[in-house]
Amino acid sequence: MNKSLNILLIEDDAIEVMKFNRVLSSLNFKHKIIEANNGEEAIKILKEKETVPDIIILDLNMPKINGIEFLGILKGDDYLKYIPAIILTTSNNRKDVLECYKIGIAGYLLKPLKYDDYVDGIKRLIEYWSDNELISQ
Repeated sequence: MNKSLNILLIEDDAIEVMKFNRVLSSLNFKHKIIEANNGEEAIKILKEKETVPDIIILDLNMPKINGIEFLGILKGDDYLKYIPAIILTTSNNRKDVLECYKIGIAGYLLKPLKYDDYVDGIKRLIEYWSDNELISQ
């Protein structure tokens, strides 16, 4: 059973945010997107606990607090550490991948160059998490 998700999207590039939202819209996914421009803004949103996201999708390369620093803060919080965090980035640096998994991410997805590949990746990602038993608990 697919569940509607609350997704915290942490991305500093406005074009990437528009692209992500356009993909969800084109696939007729009715998920709530909460947007943060960087890790610092995302921490403030999470601390308010107004809407706790089901999943977090974030870029690594951001100003103020980058993705790896954000993950360290997230996974160090007893309340927030169980929220699945998925990296969506252009970095295929093996050191970044290993560091993120060491911290405890739920997935690492490269932003492909072709738009159709991006759509396919986002579709599979969202379908998986909207059908995941962890989210329905």
